[in-house]
Amino acid sequence: MQIADYYPILIQILIAASIGVVVLVASHVFGQRGTSVGLKDEPYECGMLAQGSGHARFAVKFYVTAMLFILFDIEVIFLVPWVLVFREFLAANLPILLPIFFFLFVLILGLFYELKKGAIEWEN
Repeated sequence: MQIADYYPILIQILIAASIGVVVLVASHVFGQRGTSVGLKDEPYECGMLAQGSGHARFAVKFYVTAMLFILFDIEVIFLVPWVLVFREFLAANLPILLPIFFFLFVLILGLFYELKKGAIEWEN
């Protein structure tokens, strides 16, 4: 390989580094200076004084629902490789339907378990 083959990679590295430097310099040149006003560590509140705590409290049900969504979302993502190689497995005469039906059965069984336990109901 010749050095000319690496020119596109070198150009991409230089562009990425220059964008980072330009952003840092622009932030330093045009950014606010809070030390002269004495407001360096204060939150920006549009000229109004802050009232109450800055942190809102969420119910545990919110976090449980978010975790269940992430769990089932990740499990559904496991179906994507199966869809992509389905024809290849059929052409090779490999049984692929039974394992995926078992996976879907466990997924649906888990969903019904969560519904029965009331993990998705907000009123309780």
